[in-house]
Amino acid sequence: MIPRSYPARLATLAPPPLTTRVPAVLSSPDLLSKVALPLMAARVPAGFPSPAADYAEGTLDLNEYLIRRPASTFFVRVVGDSMIGAGVHDGDLAVVDRSIEARMGHVVVAVLNGEMTVKMLARRGGVTMLEPANPAYKAIKVADDADLQIWGVVTAAIHSMRNA
Repeated sequence: MIPRSYPARLATLAPPPLTTRVPAVLSSPDLLSKVALPLMAARVPAGFPSPAADYAEGTLDLNEYLIRRPASTFFVRVVGDSMIGAGVHDGDLAVVDRSIEARMGHVVVAVLNGEMTVKMLARRGGVTMLEPANPAYKAIKVADDADLQIWGVVTAAIHSMRNA
């Protein structure tokens, strides 16, 4: 059984249609507004300190950087730590694109038998699996008669350092 990681009412929603706006629960028009912020040309090492560069390379709009297809993209707040090995942490905001065809190895938002989860899509020995990226969790075998819906492919995870 998949641990319930989202409110039960969310799992009963149909995937957002490609041609309409996503429900406010999943996205916000404010997140799609354009904000160009400075992008520094210098790379910042995470090891020893380096003198800072005095100039900006240009500007960076996070919407343009993270969202290739706005009409088919929505956001989901991640709950739990089953995907930390893939860089998706508890509390992250997952950017999900419905226009990308889900393939084996993709991290996806899936609804299995009415329960929503974020897992890696895999196939082992002819069996479809939803695999975690944390050894503390077991892979979920998808039975042939299971109701599996792939809502989209996770293209990015926005991680706030405020909660760290």
